[in-house]
Amino acid sequence: MKFSICNEMFENWNWEDVFEYAGDLGYDGVEVAHFTLCDSVSEVSKTRREQLRIAADDAGVDIVGIHWVFVSPKGLHISHPDKTIRDKSRDYLHELVDFCGDLGGKVIVFGSPKNRNVVDPLTPEQAWDYARETFAACCDHARERDVIICIEPLATYMTDYINMPEDGARLVDEINHPNFKMILDTYAMACNDVDMGEAIVKYADYMAHFHINDDNESWPGTGSTDFEPVAKALKKIKYDGYVSVEVFDFNPDPETIAKESMKALKDIFGA
Repeated sequence: MKFSICNEMFENWNWEDVFEYAGDLGYDGVEVAHFTLCDSVSEVSKTRREQLRIAADDAGVDIVGIHWVFVSPKGLHISHPDKTIRDKSRDYLHELVDFCGDLGGKVIVFGSPKNRNVVDPLTPEQAWDYARETFAACCDHARERDVIICIEPLATYMTDYINMPEDGARLVDEINHPNFKMILDTYAMACNDVDMGEAIVKYADYMAHFHINDDNESWPGTGSTDFEPVAKALKKIKYDGYVSVEVFDFNPDPETIAKESMKALKDIFGA
């Protein structure tokens, strides 16, 4: 397996500097949030995308993929009762597929909890159907760009849509496309009291990416999460994708978080 780190904690850093710093610390990749670069990916020219891809290559890291994808621009929602909003969201998801592909990324992590909550007057099942329709409309395009769209089960306090691994697996089954998979996240699983080792093994065929973080919203090893079952399970399924550090607490500073996260990953996985 390979190690990456998410870039949004490097506040006010340009992406080139993040790539270089992560590479120097031994990370294999960087996972990027577009809102740290632009409001909408449509603002980023083909030339700039190519520059960023080359900068990552020069730093010896992959641009693993993109996440927090519906934070901006405003007004996006995967299952909104207003068809105009759903269509706008579908069209932007197509733009994200191209953006990710142009950067050389392989995964689009769909977390974005506020952009997937059930909106009145829809029932949960109606919202589910709309979301499935929106995602499914982009899967063939994702295949053309060699990108996998990953639904991320999130903590129940964040969203009322797709919280447990079995929810994500159900959506993957219903969409039934090789370019739509699931990501598991240790913070979300800890919040939802999921047996992490069991979930990783059970849903191995559904999983295309993995986020690691502790139950205190910081880097692994700073909270109370037991990562031994996580490491054992990922090794058992011969997971060869990215384990990507994503923190929500940016204290004390990005340098410390990145350095200590790498130490923790080596300790957890015996790397």
